[in-house]
Amino acid sequence: MDVTPIIGSVAASLTTMSFLPQVIKTWKTKSAEDISTAMLMVLAAGVLLWLIYGIYLSEFPIIIGNAVTFILACILLTLKAKYR
Repeated sequence: MDVTPIIGSVAASLTTMSFLPQVIKTWKTKSAEDISTAMLMVLAAGVLLWLIYGIYLSEFPIIIGNAVTFILACILLTLKAKYR
C-alpha cells in the first residue's frame, strides 16, 4: 500500500488548518496589528507557486492544500488592510 498520498493529504490538511485560528481571531477582534504584512505577502506568493507546481504535477493534495491556504492568506491580507 502506497501511503504517499495519505501523508500528502494529512500534511496539506494540517498546514492549511494552521491558518484558520488566525483568520478567526483576526475576524473576531477586528485587529491584525501583530501580523506582518510582508510575511503574509511572501507566504501568499510562495503558496501560489506551490499551487501552480501542484497543478503541473496533477497532485490533488498539493493543489487543494495550497489553494485553500492561498485563500486564507488573502483573507488575512484583506482583513489586515481593512482593520488598519
